[in-house]
Amino acid sequence: MRYQGKVSNWKDDQGFGFVTPRGGGDRAFVHIKAFTGRVRRPVDGDLITYAIERDSKNRTTAKNIQFVGDGTAAIPSKATSFGSTLALGFCVLLVATVLMGKMPPVAIGLYLSASFITFVAYALDKSAAKKNRRRIKESTLHLFSIIGGWPGALLAQKLLRHKSKKEEFQSVFWGTVAINCVGFCWLLTKSGSAFLASLLA
Repeated sequence: MRYQGKVSNWKDDQGFGFVTPRGGGDRAFVHIKAFTGRVRRPVDGDLITYAIERDSKNRTTAKNIQFVGDGTAAIPSKATSFGSTLALGFCVLLVATVLMGKMPPVAIGLYLSASFITFVAYALDKSAAKKNRRRIKESTLHLFSIIGGWPGALLAQKLLRHKSKKEEFQSVFWGTVAINCVGFCWLLTKSGSAFLASLLA
């Protein structure tokens, strides 16, 4: 017999959580290895279908787990559109400021390099998550975003479907985007330009 329920108390770094059946009842233990045909990591609130069995400790455990509507869950369309528009607009602004001489050409290279490194970091972290290996710290991913890698992070979240539904991570991530954009705008001011000139000198 299969049940349907909602994932709760999911600990992504440890790969386990619980599921509460729809309509109420005892919750069951959920482990990442019990997901069949896994295409992404579960998050709190995901609806899943599952079978039940007892483990060696006589705990109720969910097995043969599948996402409800598997393959359709990703970044919400509005968030995807906003992120893509923001990244594209920023890239246009970056190129424009370089062409107008308000930013040194090296700025483009720095953002491209930071974005590439960030994308690779996301890819490695997702691979580690699938194989239950040591993960890259979220603070490290956020640091990459702050120093200019956030366009690459957005691309990774969209293409790899990684870290795109974890609300706590997303809140901090958009904070890093704001910090970087504010810093970029400050560099366009008189004091910021003087600081950048002295730094490059």
